[in-house]
Amino acid sequence: MTYQQFAGLYDRLMEDAPYDMWMHFFNQAVDRFGMGDTNRVLDIGCGTGEISTRLKKEGFEVHGVDLSEEMLMVAQAKSEKQGLSIPFYQQDMRELEGFSGMDAALIFCDSLNYLRTMDDVKSAFIRANATLKNGGLLLFDVHTLFKMEEIFQDETFTMNRDDISYIWECHPGDEEGSVYHDLTFFVRAGDDLYKRYDETHYQQTFSQDTYERLLDASGFELVQVTSDFSEREPSETSERLFFVAKKVG
Repeated sequence: MTYQQFAGLYDRLMEDAPYDMWMHFFNQAVDRFGMGDTNRVLDIGCGTGEISTRLKKEGFEVHGVDLSEEMLMVAQAKSEKQGLSIPFYQQDMRELEGFSGMDAALIFCDSLNYLRTMDDVKSAFIRANATLKNGGLLLFDVHTLFKMEEIFQDETFTMNRDDISYIWECHPGDEEGSVYHDLTFFVRAGDDLYKRYDETHYQQTFSQDTYERLLDASGFELVQVTSDFSEREPSETSERLFFVAKKVG
């Protein structure tokens, strides 16, 4: 899956996304579980660079990685406009290379849910592990099975604004815990003209136990699992899981 026209629309559609809450989760985890000074951070699945730019402004040395060339172009332009020097790289998170000694690696905004198989997730964990120093932290969030199966599947979401509108239809995927997101956008291109764009995205999630087993098999010690941008332990109706894991030597 690549973000095509969606990349140019992403920030407009995500204006109300809780980026400050992701940053709070990151800072709290680093303060609580980090070893000494945490400075070097790898933002995996960085998208348009919203988290990367926030980290840079807080004084971290940030490197951003994403599979989508289109998203990285937006991220680069955004960081330059803000006077920030952030290196961005086009790489697959399952095949990360060229990074070592990182204090923390993060995979936010359910980016991990774009991997289709447990082997894919394990590969991403192994490569993230290789980028970290001993004791370095991996932080990520994922949709829960409950959200995939009870909230997304067979639902339609819409947004209607003067400049942009969308119809977002969700359909069951090929495997348990997966969903097809069929997206149709209408973007204003003139006084009485709107351009239509269509894309399909596929997301897959697994049980909490599965992620924990994959972390263990990839050289991580699980430190914490919480839910829904809170300190609460996950429940049967949690919608998003937040993991903190530490690289063990």
